[in-house]
Amino acid sequence: MTSPTESLKPPPRWPNFIGGRWMHSSARLTTPVYNPSRGEVIAEVSCSTGEDVDRAVAAARQAFPSWSETPVTERAQILFGYKQLLETSFESLARSVTREHGKTMDEARGDVRRGIEVVDFACGIPSLLMGRTLRNVARGVDGAVEAEALGVCAGITPFNFPAMVPMWMYPVAVACGNTFILKPSPKVPFTAQMLVELASEAGLPAGVLNLVHGGREAVDALLRHPGVAAISFVGST
Repeated sequence: MTSPTESLKPPPRWPNFIGGRWMHSSARLTTPVYNPSRGEVIAEVSCSTGEDVDRAVAAARQAFPSWSETPVTERAQILFGYKQLLETSFESLARSVTREHGKTMDEARGDVRRGIEVVDFACGIPSLLMGRTLRNVARGVDGAVEAEALGVCAGITPFNFPAMVPMWMYPVAVACGNTFILKPSPKVPFTAQMLVELASEAGLPAGVLNLVHGGREAVDALLRHPGVAAISFVGST
């Protein structure tokens, strides 16, 4: 139960995570975040602008050359550490899902667990990225297939699975040597922020994984940005 004084305090405004730093958007417009079990506004997130997206893309592009050249085994080791932090924070992540989405705790745990399974999969990236070779595919010609990182990738995720759907996207993308910008639903910002913060704690270099809050303007800026090489999207109209 909050005291009368606490109830008068404005809800916190949640920042973006760009280039390894938390920073507020310059946008004045915000979106309320509700605890659906009580109908209370528990936070505000900025309706980030194209300028915010530009900053995130610039940070991701700056980090890409070094990250893509990082040995795949070293990238995998960071993901192993990330998985351990996710396991340690499992209940906190589930409570975050319940608070901002309204799932029961059992449903929230399932949401988080399915996401961690993708991180587990991404830890095997040294084997998954192996190419193929074929000698003498023609006279004097050898054939080779190699997997290479694309560059800056982005993920636009919905409200219904705050942990699972984001973790469908960025763990595999960064394991493959890409850098990433996550744009979660403004209805469920808390879990996404926890996921990004834990990734940074695990040792993911600045700019490899970025977080931009917002709605249509941020989405349109990501879709149109020439510096974004690939986008993953889950949602409806």
